[in-house]
Amino acid sequence: MKTTFTLILALFCSLAFSQVSNYIQVDQFGYFINGDKVAVFTDPINGFNANESYNPGATIELRDFTTDSIVFSGSAQVWDNGNTHAQSGDKGWWFDFSSVVTIGTYYVHDPSTGESSAPFEINDNPYQEVLKSAMRMFYYNRCNASKEEPYAQIPWTDGGNFENALQDKNCRYILEPGNASLEKDLSGGWFDAGDYNKYVTFIDNAVMNLLGAYEVNPSIFGDDWNLPESGNGVPDILDEIKWELDWLRKMINADGTVIIKMGSQNFNENISSPPSVNTDQRFYGRTCSSAAASASANLAYSAKVYGGISGMESYADDLEDDAIKTWDVYKTAYDSGNIDTDCDLGEIVAGDADRDADQQKQSAVLAAIYLYDLTGDTKYNDFIIAEYNQVEPIVNDWWGPYLLPLNDAMLYYTTLSNGDTNVQNAIVNSATSNLNSNSSEFYEFSDDDLYRAQSPDWIYHWGSNLPKAGIGALAMLFRKYDLNPSKNDALQKKAYEQLHYFHGVNPNGMVHLSNMYALGGDKCVNEIYHTWFFDGTDFDHALNSTFGPAPGFVTGGPNQFYSYAQLSPPSNQPIMKSYLDFNDGWPESSWEISEPAIYYQGTFIRLLASFVNNQSVTSLTNISLDQDCIEVFPNPSSDYFRVTGILPYYTIEILDVNGTLYNELEVFGSEARVNVNNLPAGTFFISVSNKNDDKVCVKKIIKN
Repeated sequence: MKTTFTLILALFCSLAFSQVSNYIQVDQFGYFINGDKVAVFTDPINGFNANESYNPGATIELRDFTTDSIVFSGSAQVWDNGNTHAQSGDKGWWFDFSSVVTIGTYYVHDPSTGESSAPFEINDNPYQEVLKSAMRMFYYNRCNASKEEPYAQIPWTDGGNFENALQDKNCRYILEPGNASLEKDLSGGWFDAGDYNKYVTFIDNAVMNLLGAYEVNPSIFGDDWNLPESGNGVPDILDEIKWELDWLRKMINADGTVIIKMGSQNFNENISSPPSVNTDQRFYGRTCSSAAASASANLAYSAKVYGGISGMESYADDLEDDAIKTWDVYKTAYDSGNIDTDCDLGEIVAGDADRDADQQKQSAVLAAIYLYDLTGDTKYNDFIIAEYNQVEPIVNDWWGPYLLPLNDAMLYYTTLSNGDTNVQNAIVNSATSNLNSNSSEFYEFSDDDLYRAQSPDWIYHWGSNLPKAGIGALAMLFRKYDLNPSKNDALQKKAYEQLHYFHGVNPNGMVHLSNMYALGGDKCVNEIYHTWFFDGTDFDHALNSTFGPAPGFVTGGPNQFYSYAQLSPPSNQPIMKSYLDFNDGWPESSWEISEPAIYYQGTFIRLLASFVNNQSVTSLTNISLDQDCIEVFPNPSSDYFRVTGILPYYTIEILDVNGTLYNELEVFGSEARVNVNNLPAGTFFISVSNKNDDKVCVKKIIKN
């Protein structure tokens, strides 16, 4: 994240490049002062950019962004003896500048070619604003909630949604649409992904990974992240999770059975942008044992976490009661051999929400672990003892990145004083064996990957960004439980490099979060497959449409199994290049590539939370700086920017990266419209200074 003080300095300093190189990949948000810092140089050999060529010069420079002075120089070291990296189709070099430990804004420069990387920070806390933006995705995905200022940034404001007749507040059963007596209020919750539907069995890696992110680093989650609930004494991440939990509880019937999903009955219904304009009827589906098992797991873990929050004890008790009730429904079905494995028959369109018997058992074991901890009831421990070795990770001796909540629960069980010793030892031995063997390439940094985030080939499937983040989060989970203290540094390094992949160290040099330009990204996902931000709408493209998608949405990622072979890329590419920045509908089916989802998001946030702290990065003690006192939109823009905030007697300046002043105006109200028709395309800064004191606000803007 470009901190405000460095942006102000940058306004008055020269810069040696006009655009970000396609061949020098860095974490576009930054690096820790004491962390590894390695830029990746690439020469494309195979794939969509094979006609391009790059070879770095003998000397590479690290330059101070604000002064353009050379602070470090050295040579880029050839990777793997000049061989081509099969997963990306690139040859490459590494440039290590880890010895630079001075806070500041920098960029990597090749003086022989003029190529320069994106600028980035070196400081004690470079990812705090990335975390906040990624968390805000869930607010924008709230169903049945209007998106209003100041909580939503303009232009991503919208009215209430799915609150019309026969929608979420009086939702009818899909198999008896004419039966008004079966209407239910199923309002709340999050849109699952790119559609507006809501699924019980899809929320595990969203809710429980967010809870895991909170537990691993609770102090970083404040109560002032600009949600409607901010200031209520509860961390905002838990307020956001509660929005989903309150909907989940509505999906539970009085007898403990759980409705599996709700949404539309036809693909051509409720597909308009923005969400508030959709008026087609919505329906709820069948009750399924899989939904009961999933609900119990999410509620039991939530009860544990909320029970530790002052003022939330009663709510935690309610969660616990619902977890018990739904677990009993699953257990009854399990004992009688009546598990539903083909319950979702597609009457409500979109994702098949069924789960097989093994997946349901995984949820039940997870729920039993937390319910045993909460209640001490031995029936839960009996179930754990009987079934723990029939679920992953034990049954297959494989601790994978897809089931982080289960992995976490299993390891948590080993800490319980009333747990079964034999079971606890078996879990620890299995996890430790996996860690020490590293047969899946999950637990140690490897130089086998040119882009430094080694993952096996099979990771790059539909939704690859979930396991890609999950590998890093799993490494930090093993570190948390101190399975092998001698491996802890390696685990942290592995996770750190996985994070860099999301921030730009990948074959596309792309931040895998949408529209992060105003938050420090320099080459970001511009298009996502999301009904709100769909192709052809004002929210279509971050650089080429009126508004672009909201910031911070994690996309699905490279998919080597992309189905539309006629479009290349993403088809017919090296597996890490099986990506395209697009959001087209059928038959191109961009949802296989660029669709975001709450479960990708939750897994990424769990990884990111391990690398955020409470350090305040600041400088220039003679000036008061506030990055949040103004909002600028649309951004990017081709003709004008609106600047809003508390602006009594302010001066607004538009400057380029060289410090050239293009426009200046005084403002006396709360909003200004700044015409930029005459500006050339490029990066600029809006500097807003209060003439009554020394407060300065700065925002980066992009003129199309």
